[in-house]
Amino acid sequence: MAHFPVNHPLRPTYRALGGLTGLYLTAFGVLGLIETSGDELFAQNDAEALWQGTNLGHSVISIAVGLIVLLGLGLGRNIDAAINKWSGYGLAALSLAGLAVMRTDANYLNFTMPTVIVTMVLALVLLMAGMYGRLGTEEQARASREARLFLE
Repeated sequence: MAHFPVNHPLRPTYRALGGLTGLYLTAFGVLGLIETSGDELFAQNDAEALWQGTNLGHSVISIAVGLIVLLGLGLGRNIDAAINKWSGYGLAALSLAGLAVMRTDANYLNFTMPTVIVTMVLALVLLMAGMYGRLGTEEQARASREARLFLE
């Protein structure tokens, strides 16, 4: 079974990184929405925002995920950790799917290689924030510290 620590000393840093990731996704989505307004939802063209390939559908997805991450950050407690973790899983899957279909007609979200790389990095940051950003009681934190394996 996986071990995710609670009350990590760098929890505020992980929350801030999760929030910055949500802001980036929202900003990318808004810029992509501006760039691709008037295009078809899943147009496969050379539209770019922040040097990443995008289209209207990809921009809307980015705005939605970014706002959900920011909403979780505002709610706090362990809700933000769960939202960050599951958003990270979703973005990682989206990135791998985009890599798989990048040079085919099935590239409905207009992914390019920079888009795949940035999406995977954002997914990993959200996963890290979700796994290390949890809160718990002092008893849970003590049990978490005692459960660690120390190699000396």
